[in-house]
Amino acid sequence: MKSKSVAVVGAGIAGITSAYYLSQEGYQVTVYDKEPYPAMACSYANGGQVSVSNSQTWNTWSNVLKGLKWLGQKDAPLLIRPSLDFDKAKWLVKFLLHTATNEWGRNTATTITLGIRARELYNFIEQKENIEYDRLNKGILHIYKNEQYFQDALTVKELYEANGCEWKTVDNRDQLLAIEPALKDFYGLVGGIYTPSDWSGDIHKFCNSLHNVLISKYNVKFSFNTEIISLDKLHDFDHIVIANGSHARHTSKIIGDNLPIYPVKGYSITIPLESNDQAPNVSLLDDEAKIVSSRFMNSLRIAGTAEIVGDNWDIRKDRIEPLLKWVRENFPQISTKDYKSWACLRPMTPNMMPIVEQSKKNPKVFYHAGHGHLGWTLAPATAEILVKKIKGN
Repeated sequence: MKSKSVAVVGAGIAGITSAYYLSQEGYQVTVYDKEPYPAMACSYANGGQVSVSNSQTWNTWSNVLKGLKWLGQKDAPLLIRPSLDFDKAKWLVKFLLHTATNEWGRNTATTITLGIRARELYNFIEQKENIEYDRLNKGILHIYKNEQYFQDALTVKELYEANGCEWKTVDNRDQLLAIEPALKDFYGLVGGIYTPSDWSGDIHKFCNSLHNVLISKYNVKFSFNTEIISLDKLHDFDHIVIANGSHARHTSKIIGDNLPIYPVKGYSITIPLESNDQAPNVSLLDDEAKIVSSRFMNSLRIAGTAEIVGDNWDIRKDRIEPLLKWVRENFPQISTKDYKSWACLRPMTPNMMPIVEQSKKNPKVFYHAGHGHLGWTLAPATAEILVKKIKGN
């Protein structure tokens, strides 16, 4: 009996993991991407954290108030740029509606469960396929300079632990330094939350390594420099998976579904480390600044900020500067004279939950998109769910 064929649109973490699990089930898979190589968009230079401890969705009134306070502030952690954009307005209204329905706790619990499953699947893939991607098993440490932010973090301890995620309270500076000595110049620390079972790794290296495995071991085909602007090119496939990040909203409109995804731009810098640099090994998350750091061998990745600005890939100096300032103030021994800057468009949904579902307009089409800032954290678990849905048709 001939194996069924599947086209996967997108070669980032969502598409690569989709292709992997489809190939494990015997499907003939072809992956299409408009870029010349795998993982050139949001899976290129993100914060590097597989962070179950960062599962809280954004749909809270306190976050809404922060967003309003930050309006017009160029270096704000979350910046909404005003524009005449119907899609943006509709997305923001839906965000408020999801906030009003008080879905935050349930969706956060679901995200935690997915993240824990994803960690298990990453371990399996890594061991089975012998993939190396600068993984550092040092946990993730949330750090706080603001007492109110710290107290707010303590209130969700029960939610995390009830759903299987470690949430270890670090009460003082000495305990923080015991976990990460490089914090010695990070003044004003009042406490932290430590999740040892989280970890960091280079998503770009992971995707490229898995891409090579898919070709050599599982006969998956890749077609790069190929933008899918209609489904005509894919009509011979039994199933089609749309996993092309924020562009999935445009692709879905072609199909007639109109996914509730909007791009939220994030930024990062990658700093090469000199021999005398004392950079942190533990991956950090500064909750108030919304900035993360991850160590990759001889470099340090700093990522953060969110900018709601539409399909705009410009790397703005005023959004990179807060990342550089964070390094210079808190890790003065690290030289920032040489760094690479980057920006991506995170595919966000109004309720912060990924979309893993069959098209309402075309039964051949399935979506694996909308992971937002947690694509690296969730993708294998949602890809596993996707394949189960496809097998059921």
